[in-house]
Amino acid sequence: MTATADAEAAANELTPLADYLGSVLRRLRALPPLDLDLTQAHGNVLAEDVVAPHAFPAFDQAAVDGYAARWEDISGGGRGPSYVPAPSGTPGGRSIRLNVVGDLGAASWRPVRLTPGSCFSVAAGSPLPVAADVVVPVEWTDQGMAAVEIFRTPKRGYGVRRAGEELPAGTLLARAGTYVSPALVAVFAATGIGHVVVRPSPRVVIVATGDELVDVGRGSQPGQVVDANSHALTAAAAEVGALAYRVGICDDDPEGLRGLLEDQTLRADLIITTGGTGTGPGDMVRRILSRREGGRAGPVTFTDVALYPGTALGFGTVGAEEVPVVCLPGDPGAALIGFEVLARPAIQLLAGAEPVFRPSVRAHLLETVSSPGGLREFRPAHVAERRGGGYTVQPLRGGPFTLSGLAEANGLLVLGERVTTAAAGSTVDVLLLDRRR
Repeated sequence: MTATADAEAAANELTPLADYLGSVLRRLRALPPLDLDLTQAHGNVLAEDVVAPHAFPAFDQAAVDGYAARWEDISGGGRGPSYVPAPSGTPGGRSIRLNVVGDLGAASWRPVRLTPGSCFSVAAGSPLPVAADVVVPVEWTDQGMAAVEIFRTPKRGYGVRRAGEELPAGTLLARAGTYVSPALVAVFAATGIGHVVVRPSPRVVIVATGDELVDVGRGSQPGQVVDANSHALTAAAAEVGALAYRVGICDDDPEGLRGLLEDQTLRADLIITTGGTGTGPGDMVRRILSRREGGRAGPVTFTDVALYPGTALGFGTVGAEEVPVVCLPGDPGAALIGFEVLARPAIQLLAGAEPVFRPSVRAHLLETVSSPGGLREFRPAHVAERRGGGYTVQPLRGGPFTLSGLAEANGLLVLGERVTTAAAGSTVDVLLLDRRR
């Protein structure tokens, strides 16, 4: 049997990524809902539909600073206004004079009514007088105080916001599963909502394992590897919206690892470990968490998945509370890819967010790339929108294991299990990462 045939045979024994993800995500449930004060709801996902209890705007109001008037008075249809010569250069050659009978601000509350030939000076947001159907902007007038001359006539309804014009009472403001953004907080507040029912942000604990690990602030040496993973994964979990806690480094000590994980179940909705998922002599996480005890399988199942990079992944539960645990590889690039394809969707599902996967696009490949057969590869890439529509994607140098490529990427090029070569000019799938730069 040739080396290629051996590789293909080995790949055929791997679990397809889609099957693995489906089996994992079906075991997870969204966290129980909480009723939160509006000021605490931002960043969470709604657990229930939200309906406006009150209209917005709540009353007829001025949309601009100016003069609230009857349109028939300023259009020439009424008998009240006086017509006077307009300043030089004014369109139409004449202006309209109205008596200013009062001032209204946003805090005004007494109802008032317009009479023919009169107007009120109003500030944006102030209640409109009864019978007013237009607000003339200040800059279209001489800004008079007792009487005002109007040089331009707006259309009927200009500068006016009617009660319920934007959001009538009973409007569905947001559906369950919607992310609570700052703008949505404003909508809720404006329609009289003070509390909403949301899914809480998942509490995610990150643990790095390995005797070789040392903390940041120094360079790696033979026998020592700087722990980049726990810092990167904590940042990745926080980016998704989780409450992320970095525990730090745990040595390859069976009792120490078991005790640490047991302790963390008290404050975690999900635990992520990194390192030790393989079958080598130093891969203690797999050995410890998959060990059979009392005739029962271990709490975590490790699966060799058709994924590149990072074939070996683990999932299960730990502790009496059966807190979900995701076990990712120790290589930093493989750990970050594993987070994207497994841990991130798990966090989204716990948070009740929809969809759980990142958006993807079809893009025009700018460079020919090769890929290992039988594995679904996720490669760092740069995605750009084409001027005529659509997208292009440029693979970044170094392949999927390079941290520098992941740092530069705004997308992940996805090459399926049957793809060994993707030619320049072909159309490929790309996951879109957060573009914040």
